[in-house]
Amino acid sequence: MITYREIGIVQSPFKEPKGTPIQSPAAQDIDGVISIYPEYVEGLKDIEGFSHIILLYHFHLVKESSLLVKPFLDTNLHGVFATRSPSRPNPIGFSIVRLLKVAENKLYIRDVDIVDGTPLLDIKPYVAEFDVRKPERTGWFEKNLHKLSTTKDDGRFVE
Repeated sequence: MITYREIGIVQSPFKEPKGTPIQSPAAQDIDGVISIYPEYVEGLKDIEGFSHIILLYHFHLVKESSLLVKPFLDTNLHGVFATRSPSRPNPIGFSIVRLLKVAENKLYIRDVDIVDGTPLLDIKPYVAEFDVRKPERTGWFEKNLHKLSTTKDDGRFVE
């Protein structure tokens, strides 16, 4: 068994999954705060030098996982590993957010697509030279990406 400890909690305006944007590009200008637990604050040294950070978190409200899921942007079933569904064997989410400022144990962030109270597992700096790739194929997403700005979580993975 693999065990992780949360390092903090994400605070956002989204009190439940339903209605939450499904990806951070669809959450433009939505602010949030991360409260880092005291024993991890030292790990924030130098993070304020980054404009964006990658958040890894636990989908704590997901009730069960499935290997076939109907994702938010499509009506067909897909293998879970070909989706970004929160219903996964290991319910780990990630988001790239803008880092606005750091004050003691608080990270003030923007473009938040995460439910309030979500346990944070890790933070990594976003570095375009490491993280940006030019994809040659985007699978079934290609015909559905136009729906991103209007599609919200409908609660299907927590009910």
